[in-house]
Amino acid sequence: MSNFLLIFVSLGFGVLMGGLKLLPRDAYKGVNAWLIYLVLPALSLRFVPEVQWGAAVLLPLLAPALVWGGAWVFVRLCDRKLHLPPASRTALLITCGLGNTGFFGFPMITAFYGAERIHDGIVFDQSTFLVFATFGVVAILKAPQDGSGAGGGPGFLFVLGRMLRFPPFVGFLLALVLPRFMDMGTINPLLDMLVATMSPMSLFSIGLQLRVGGLKDEWRLLAAGLGYKLLLAPALAAALALALHSGGILPKISVFQAAMPSHVTASLLASQYNHNPRYCALVVGLGILLGFGTCTLWRFLLERLF
Repeated sequence: MSNFLLIFVSLGFGVLMGGLKLLPRDAYKGVNAWLIYLVLPALSLRFVPEVQWGAAVLLPLLAPALVWGGAWVFVRLCDRKLHLPPASRTALLITCGLGNTGFFGFPMITAFYGAERIHDGIVFDQSTFLVFATFGVVAILKAPQDGSGAGGGPGFLFVLGRMLRFPPFVGFLLALVLPRFMDMGTINPLLDMLVATMSPMSLFSIGLQLRVGGLKDEWRLLAAGLGYKLLLAPALAAALALALHSGGILPKISVFQAAMPSHVTASLLASQYNHNPRYCALVVGLGILLGFGTCTLWRFLLERLF
């Protein structure tokens, strides 16, 4: 019960602070810096050494790519019906294909499955980041911002550079290497204290950014984006888990991660490149609000599937 109270208190306090305008408009950037540069790398250092590498982790490794591939097909089908402009088509792909497995996913795992299960969500989160840093970045930068011209695709070195400079990914790499040379138990108490700030701070940041005004003009695109991300994406992950004959807790956590709403950072990047910024803001805000209900539904279904 305390985990759910923490979610609503942290998120609600962020919404309150943002609504009352008691903080600067971009105050969330300072919170995100704490999370991205310190807490998420600490999360990897704390839990990645506990991951049991083997055939069992094929599901969380492959599922984010499957969700992205399914989103690509889904967007093409939507485009045939809705005749989307290029900017909206790109925004829909980004918000369908990438989930908020870190800022929202880890607190939800803690609430529904317990903090001891976070390490089961690490691999899915890092695989999601790899999809974002490659396919997602290419899609955002290559697509035209309007119907008038072609976008310029980024080179391989640009994409590689973004990946290698992203602190959570650096933390993930260090977490794979450092246990071979040192006893991680000596720093685990410090890491535990840093990781303990993840849930309240990430939800507070999301609350500060939450905006849901202007639904009328984007309702078709929102229905498509939210329908895929909250319902079809986890269904694809569940189908993959069943095909791989996965059992135990890992398929539950992996499908649960696939059910997370749209990736905040990817949506903000798409918005910055003028790919339907209004839709990007709406789908993130509504996805988080609806995500509490759909995640509860998936938690109930997963207990009966696996």
